[in-house]
Amino acid sequence: MSHPVNGFTGAVGNTPLIFLKGLSEKTGSKIYGKAEFQNPGGSVKDRAALGVIEAAEADGRLKPGGTVVEGTAGNTGIGLAHVCRAKGYRCVIYMPDTQSQEKVDLLRVLGADVRPVPAVPYDNPRNYNHQARDYARATPGAVWTDQFDNAANAEAHYRSTGPEIWAQTGGSVDAFVAGTGTGGTLAGVGRYLKEVSGGRVQVWLADPPGSVLYNYVVSGGKLAERTGSSITEGIGQGRVTINLGTFIDQLDGALHIADEKSIAMVYDLFDTEGLYIGASSALNVVAAYELAQQLGPGTCKTITTVLCDGAYRYQSRLFSKKWLQSKGLADAIPEHLRKYSVLE
Repeated sequence: MSHPVNGFTGAVGNTPLIFLKGLSEKTGSKIYGKAEFQNPGGSVKDRAALGVIEAAEADGRLKPGGTVVEGTAGNTGIGLAHVCRAKGYRCVIYMPDTQSQEKVDLLRVLGADVRPVPAVPYDNPRNYNHQARDYARATPGAVWTDQFDNAANAEAHYRSTGPEIWAQTGGSVDAFVAGTGTGGTLAGVGRYLKEVSGGRVQVWLADPPGSVLYNYVVSGGKLAERTGSSITEGIGQGRVTINLGTFIDQLDGALHIADEKSIAMVYDLFDTEGLYIGASSALNVVAAYELAQQLGPGTCKTITTVLCDGAYRYQSRLFSKKWLQSKGLADAIPEHLRKYSVLE
C-alpha cells in the first residue's frame, strides 16, 4: 500500500504503468502506457508545473504571495493553477484562443486569470509565450515560468517519470516513445533511461501534422517551415525548445502520426481497454504500436509511452459528429466504433 502524501504537490507522480493487452497481442511486444491522467491535476503537466515552481522558489525568484505567469496551451496552466492554489500564489495564464472550452473553463474555476490571445507563430511578438514573458517582466513579484525553455521542466521528468518507468518495468524497458510540445517529458525521461541503461533503451519522437520536429530528426537537423495543423493539443512544435535541445541529438528516430490514426486510437482504446484518453495520448499509443511493428519483438520486447491526459477535457470535440466531420475525420473512425460519437 502507498503511504499518505502531503497535499496536492505530494500526490504528483507515482502513476500506474498500464499494460495495453490488445496492442501487445497484435505486435508480440509488451506495450505500456504511463497513466499520467491519474496525477491530481489530471495530466502529465502536473510534473512540469511543480518542477518549474519549485525551481523558482529554490533560486529565490518566487516569494510568498507572488505571481506565476505562463504561456500554455492548457494542461501546464491547469497544473500551475492547482500548484498555485496549494502554495498560495496568484496565477496568470496566456493561451492560444484555439484551445478547448473545457480547458479554459477549468482554469477559471481554479482561480487563474486566463487571457486567451490569437494563435500566431512563435516569431510574432504577440505570440502567447511572449505576452506571458512581457507581463511578468512588467509586474512586481511575478515570475514567468517559461515551460518551453526552462530546463527545470525536463529535470522534473529526469528525477521522477524516468525512474518510475525504469522501476515499474524492472529495468526491462527497451524503448520509450512520446510526442513533445515543450520537450520536457521526452528529454527528461529519455535522458534518464539512456543513462541508467547504458544507452540500451531506444528513445523515439512521435510527431503530429503541422510540426517540424519529425523532419528535423530524420533530416539530420534541418528545420523546415511549419505548415498545416493537428487536432492534438499541446504537442508539435515549430522550433527546437531548450528542453528538447538538451536531448534531441540522442534520439534514435522519429515517427509521423496522422490525425486519422490518432482519432481512431481514441475510440479503439475506449472500446478495447476502457481507457478514456485524449488525442495526444492516442498519438503516443499509435507511435508505440508502430514502433513495436517496426522494430519487432526480437529487438524490442517492452515499449513504454505516456497517456498524457483524459478525453474529458476534449469530449465536446472528440465525440462530436459535427466537429469530426468539420475536420474530415468522421470516416477515420471504424464503423463499429462510431456508436461512441454520441454528441452532435
